[in-house]
Amino acid sequence: MSEAAQNTSILRAENIHRYLGEGETRVHVLRGVGLEIQPSEVYSIAGPSGCGKSTLLYLLGLLDRQDEGDIWIAGQKMSTASDKQRTASRNRHVGFVFQFHFLLPEFTAAENLILPMRKLGNRNNREMRERAIELLDEVGLADKRDRLATALSGGEQQRVAVARALANSPSVILADEPTGNLDVKNSDAVFDLLKRLAHEKGQAVLMVTHNPDLAERADHCLRMQDGQFVST
Repeated sequence: MSEAAQNTSILRAENIHRYLGEGETRVHVLRGVGLEIQPSEVYSIAGPSGCGKSTLLYLLGLLDRQDEGDIWIAGQKMSTASDKQRTASRNRHVGFVFQFHFLLPEFTAAENLILPMRKLGNRNNREMRERAIELLDEVGLADKRDRLATALSGGEQQRVAVARALANSPSVILADEPTGNLDVKNSDAVFDLLKRLAHEKGQAVLMVTHNPDLAERADHCLRMQDGQFVST
């Protein structure tokens, strides 16, 4: 890997191994995986169920620890960082979008966006509200900012989830089957939204998907099989 590439990558992983289970049930889920994510680019990881896609995403998002290998986010090595350092880096640099939106139903669209900003704690109440409205406008939902999450359609809820992932201006958005619970029209809309925001705002997007059409529409498509990336 060139020095220039190391200096520009948002997220980098080398020789990642992950085992699950114990004894005879122990499974080698990830087998020396490595990748490098650049800003303003959309990456997809495609492959059959059980190949390790989501496991890798959770490791890269610092929600779990690998058994071997190294991960860097924004130039900082996370493999040996403390839990406190990893939490701080995750809150600052990583946004998540999941298959199910996980919005809090008792809160409005804007309030759901304010929650991660409040957790990071670098904006006052007025600034958080303004940021929430700005992001909802980006995803075409500014007029529904005060509507409860339960009063939004499935596609609208997932667009709010995308906006929430952007709340703290993360370096990278990790999306685990972000369109898996949507129909074709809304799937296309959410994917197009992620791609547009990545290209316009400079964030990298890494998306796990079972949808081969969406995978191919990413800037880079990585294919995984049996815990390893494979060439096609």
